[in-house]
This record gives sequence, structure tokens and C-alpha cells, in this order.
Amino acid sequence: MDIIGYFASVFIGILLGLIGGGGSILTVPVLVYLFGLDTILSTTYSLFVVGTTSLVGSVFYFKRGQVDRITVLAFGIPSIAMVFFTRRFIVPAIPEHLFQINSFDITKSILFMLLFALLMIAAAYSMIKKQETSSVPVTKGKPNYIFLILQGLFVGIVTGVVGAGGGFLIIPALVNFLKLPMKTAVGTSLVIIAINSLTGFLFSLHGTEIEWKFLGIITLFAITGIFIGMALSKKINGKRLKPIFGWFVLVMGVFIVIKELFLT
Repeated sequence: MDIIGYFASVFIGILLGLIGGGGSILTVPVLVYLFGLDTILSTTYSLFVVGTTSLVGSVFYFKRGQVDRITVLAFGIPSIAMVFFTRRFIVPAIPEHLFQINSFDITKSILFMLLFALLMIAAAYSMIKKQETSSVPVTKGKPNYIFLILQGLFVGIVTGVVGAGGGFLIIPALVNFLKLPMKTAVGTSLVIIAINSLTGFLFSLHGTEIEWKFLGIITLFAITGIFIGMALSKKINGKRLKPIFGWFVLVMGVFIVIKELFLT
């Protein structure tokens, strides 16, 4: 299972490099089901893996001038604030045992995995649904900063609770509402994901015992994957792969719901 987990880590990086988002949503299931880690610890590890991998990938977009710095600030500041609040106060405040239905005990771990499954299903819908295209060139208008701040707060909650980068939420917002070119949206998204995830990891270190060697190896595999993904993005249209990956994520999300509720 460990070997499969290492291959899956490379796959996560490939998806981040190829489509700019969505791949990170597989990190927690990989850590929980393939490496057998605790769910809450997996969300912390996921923040480091996703954040570091996204940071490496964003360097190339910075060099090409495909990162919108104003959007990063407008998104990043409220996101960081919400990640801090979520990881420091909300996650620790949730009790280990929530309630019981007959003989079935709903625990904190089960709750988090169910939330993650719902997020995966939402991400799958975002990737599967047909995007309308237009032949008319799109001009970038004045950013709606209120929308950016609200979106940043929501992404911060998602990142803080389940340890996912939220790229599937960020990229559509940047393209559809801010009219950023796709490449710039991907680069900007990677920077936002890196900031949110790494700060979330730092906020989670208090009282958490980190196995740095294992975490470093997983991250190295994911970074290798993002290099492969960025190389493939020059030859493969990531938009065409998104629906296929979306169906895969949907199946995974449904599987998690079934496993946590009926096979635990």
C-alpha cells in the first residue's frame, strides 16, 4: 500500500501541474487509506504537501509574469485569517465523539472524512460540468474586491478544515468573475494555495508530532509530479482531462461516504 501511496503522491503533483487545481483533494484520502494515518493528522500533513508543491509550481508562473499579485493579496489575507481561526479554534474544539445512532458512533474522524467526501463531490461537479466558451476576446475588468474577500474567507475555511488547497474553487472564480486568462488564473491559484496551505500547516504545529522524514518523502514525490505535470501541460490540454478526472473524484467521494458510514 505504501508503494501505491508514493505513486499516488506523484499523481497528485501531476494534476496540480497539469490542471492547476483539484489534485490536492486526493492528498487526505491517500494519507488516510493508503498510508493508514489518522484523519486529523492527515489534514495537517496535506497542508504541507499541497503548500510546498504549489509553491514550487508557482515559481515558474512568477517567472513568466502569470501571477496577479493584487488578486493574491485580496484573496490571501482573508484566507490566512480564516485558516488561522479554523485550525487554531474550530478544529481543536470539535470533540472526538460527537453522537451515536443506535450502535454507530459518529466520531471526529468520520465527520471530517464525510466533509471531505462532500467537498470531493462538489469538486467533481465543478470539473465535470461543461464550460461555456466564447470566441469574443475577454477583457479584464475592475476586480470586485468584496467578492474576492468573501471567496477568500470561504477558501480559508475549506483549507483549514479539510487540508485541501481549494484550487477547484479558486480558478473558476478568477476566470469567470475576474476574467483572468487561464494560465494567469492557474499561476495565481497556485500562489494562493501555497500561502493558505503552508500557513495552515504552521498554525497546526502546536501539540502535533510530525514525522518529518515521511512527510519530506511524500512531498518530494508530489514535487516530482508537478514537474511532470507542467511538462505535460505543454503537450496536453488540461481542460480536456478535467471532466475525466472529475468522474474519478466523484467515484472516490461516493466511496468515502459508503466506507465511513457502512464499512467502518
